[in-house]
Amino acid sequence: MTSDFNQFLESLWTEEERLNIEEVGIDMWAGFARLVKPVFPKAHIVYDRFHVMQKAAKELDRLRRQSRLTEKGSRRIILKNNEDLTAEEKAKLAIYLRQSQQLRQAYTLKERLRSIFESRITVKEGEVQIVAWLKDVRRIYTDVVKTIQNHLQGICQYFANRVTSGIMEGINNRIKVIKRQGYGFTNITAL
Repeated sequence: MTSDFNQFLESLWTEEERLNIEEVGIDMWAGFARLVKPVFPKAHIVYDRFHVMQKAAKELDRLRRQSRLTEKGSRRIILKNNEDLTAEEKAKLAIYLRQSQQLRQAYTLKERLRSIFESRITVKEGEVQIVAWLKDVRRIYTDVVKTIQNHLQGICQYFANRVTSGIMEGINNRIKVIKRQGYGFTNITAL
């Protein structure tokens, strides 16, 4: 399987082109890095910032449920970027966050991490800020801390050119929608 995928990737570019690729944006699944590195040996691995934020959002949602905040719409408001909230949503958010100090801290820390990714900073500055963030969140975001520590260099490499795998994620999502719309048809003759 691995060699088939590597051969496929190698067939898309000449060796010279592959050696000139500087960055490759991927998901944090360990298999991706193992597959990509032999094909693009000089490229920096960039772990997608959206997957980091997704992990933080998942833990924030877990804390929301632990806080027994189950009001309809509360999940969406708590996970939404603060700057994207309407005035009405901000008022509801304030009410939700008053219910739990831990949830309030977790929300503030999630927004701080998002703010780091939104900043125009160098790789080194990004690393300094993310390491400082990790120190502040150890008791709240335990899974995210482990994930970021295990992938720190690739996560911070994002700040070099702000590479993401967003286009591929969009293509993958479109493929899933098409498959779902096919209602189980496996080939055209089944129609």
